Amino acid sequence: MSIAPHQMTAQDAVGWLPELLRLEYLEDNLYRGVAVDYGGGHLFGGHVLGQALAAAAATVPADRSSHSLHAYFLRPGNVNRPVLYEVDRIRDGKSFITRCVNAIQGGEAIFTMSASFQRQEHGYHHAASFPHVPAPEELVSEAQHYREALCELPEEVRMQLFRARPVEVRPVDPVHPLHPEAAPPLQTFWFRFEPAATTASPAEAQAMLAYASDLGALGTAVRPHAVTYLSGQVQMASLDHALWFHAPIAVDDWFLYVVDSPWAGNARGLVRGQIFARSGQLIASVAQEGLIRPRPTRASGAASG
Repeated sequence: MSIAPHQMTAQDAVGWLPELLRLEYLEDNLYRGVAVDYGGGHLFGGHVLGQALAAAAATVPADRSSHSLHAYFLRPGNVNRPVLYEVDRIRDGKSFITRCVNAIQGGEAIFTMSASFQRQEHGYHHAASFPHVPAPEELVSEAQHYREALCELPEEVRMQLFRARPVEVRPVDPVHPLHPEAAPPLQTFWFRFEPAATTASPAEAQAMLAYASDLGALGTAVRPHAVTYLSGQVQMASLDHALWFHAPIAVDDWFLYVVDSPWAGNARGLVRGQIFARSGQLIASVAQEGLIRPRPTRASGAASG
């Protein structure tokens, strides 16, 4: 399936996530990506992260894959206009290639990212162990969990939350989205791309994982404080995001995301994540800092983030 970016709809993206992340070539080092509204009022950070990585990957040889990226979210993205991605070819070395990418809307940068690429090499190896958790088949989806809990919300908000999305999430340790209880700053959940039996190129798989790495991780930082982004008591937004790739990615099965938050303060929270393949292999590590600004309680509804 091939869809021009300006023709993309949310339903198209649900069926084939690489199409959402695929870019339109405009000229050397300049690409245009589709914007999709998932109901939050602004672009999902993982959407921009995945597209920016796709833009960087489009300028490097196919035998190089990203091993790390570091990004800053500068402004909320507008869901009603496309995003331009401008790639700066910082360095092409024998071992490593470095790219910087700026995402632009309305003449202003909304996001900036540096990414490094490397060929596969042999070397020393060790990795974190896979935790003991229930299998995804033993758990209900986040959407099912929310559906039971969010009867208090207005219908239009519920419709936004239950829109079809390209990633299914099944939390191991869910919290009530409106009336959470204080809990340790830890979170574990399974996720998979829809449809479950999809395929993707190595570069597309990395962009897809970058997209998913921004799914709900920041919520771990507010668990000890008994609030969620839906409770109306906190303003949440990603500030920066770092991602390290450790292994090739097969996108046709479940992934386990294990997140902890070692610190929060000054209206910010820090989270760290590990993403495992279902086989138990550690395939990526994540670090993110975000805004978690307390605010007066307001009427129920989806909070900005």
